[in-house]
Amino acid sequence: MMTLYGRPGWGSTLIEAQLLHYGLPFRFEEVGDLFASAEARTALAAVNPLAQVPTLVLDDGRVMSESAAITLYLADLTGRDDLVPGPHEAERAAFLRWLVFLVANLYPTFTYADDPRRFVADAAAAQAFRARVDDYALSLWRIVETAAVGPWFLGERFSALDLYIAVMTHWRPRRAWFAEAAPKLHAIAQAVDADSGYAGVLARNFAS
Repeated sequence: MMTLYGRPGWGSTLIEAQLLHYGLPFRFEEVGDLFASAEARTALAAVNPLAQVPTLVLDDGRVMSESAAITLYLADLTGRDDLVPGPHEAERAAFLRWLVFLVANLYPTFTYADDPRRFVADAAAAQAFRARVDDYALSLWRIVETAAVGPWFLGERFSALDLYIAVMTHWRPRRAWFAEAAPKLHAIAQAVDADSGYAGVLARNFAS
């Protein structure tokens, strides 16, 4: 059985939702607050040296990290294309482009701004750094909004990109901003929230 190391409301939600969608058996190993607890970081670093979630330990003990890599792996493992367009599908190129865009451009804004003192020692400078990174994130979200086709990100076809949007819009700048500044992304997030296949896992992870 696979083991998913994660924390409610964190990036592990992306993989938890996919494992449940595919019906793959897994055990959820909740980690402590990786920002606040050195003990939690040390424990997870024994599995994944970056001490980040999601970390997925496969049935044979191999370790996978990076949500995009896991997303592609799970599609290959199950032989299904309902979350990841197949190699010959028209939406494949756009899917890959925007999956990598989310993880390579937007995801790092949380890495740097969630706890800027990890990167900028001076308190005042760290605060200014956090504000600049958050502003940059807004500009990236506006790009994603422009690219969204509707009703789902790729158009009529649902994909894992819609799960990413539903999860990541719970984070800064949060749903109220998306409702006003990125209505297509907000509509996608709300539709995923209401989908019976994902409503339970999202409600558990974002209960507060």
